[in-house]
Amino acid sequence: MKNPVDRLTAGLPRGWRVTIDWLVTIVGAILIVLAIKQWVINPYRIPSSSMEPTLHCARGGNDQGCLAHFSDRVLACRICYELWSPNRGDIVVFNTPPQAKICAGGVFVKRLIGLPGDTIREDSKSYIWVNGRPLDEPYIKPDRRASDQHRNQTWHVPAGEYFMMGDNRGGSCDSRVWGAVPRHDLIGKVIATYWPPQRIAFP
Repeated sequence: MKNPVDRLTAGLPRGWRVTIDWLVTIVGAILIVLAIKQWVINPYRIPSSSMEPTLHCARGGNDQGCLAHFSDRVLACRICYELWSPNRGDIVVFNTPPQAKICAGGVFVKRLIGLPGDTIREDSKSYIWVNGRPLDEPYIKPDRRASDQHRNQTWHVPAGEYFMMGDNRGGSCDSRVWGAVPRHDLIGKVIATYWPPQRIAFP
C-alpha cells in the first residue's frame, strides 16, 4: 500500500519524489520533537546554586555557591502533573510568580515542600516541620542548613498553591521570601539529570 506522499507525487520524476519524501520526513521529525518539548518533556539548565549539592551550577559567575565547572541539565516532565498531583519532595520546574522578581525572573527549579493547606515551620536550627511533624530531608547538607537565615518562622500554604524551597537553604531565594507558587505556574517534575554524563541521575 502506498503512503500519501507516494500517491501525491506519483506523476513526478524520481528525483523530485525522493527529495519531497526526505523533506516530509525531516519536517515530520522536527514537528514531533517540538511537540514533545511543548507537551511531554523539556530540558532545562540549572542557573544558580539554590539546589546545591543536589543539582550543580557552574562556578565562575556571580553565584559563589556553585560546585561544578558545568551546570547540570535536567529533563522536566511537562505532562506528569496532568496525570497526577504534585507530591512533597518533587523537584519542580516552574515559572516565577510576580513576587519572585525580587530575586530573578524566568524559570526556577526548587523542591516542593508544602502542599495546599499545609503549615510550614522552620525551627531555631533550620529544620523544617510540616503540620507539626518534622520533615525528613536527607538531601540537605549540614553546612547548607547552618547558613540559613530564615529560622523561627511559620508559613501557611494557600489553597491551590505550593511552597518551594531550595536544597541550599542558606543560598536559596524561595517561597520563604516571595510566597507560594500557584498551580498554573508549575511546568513539570524533574525526572532526570542528563548532562554532564558523570552526573546522570534519576531523582
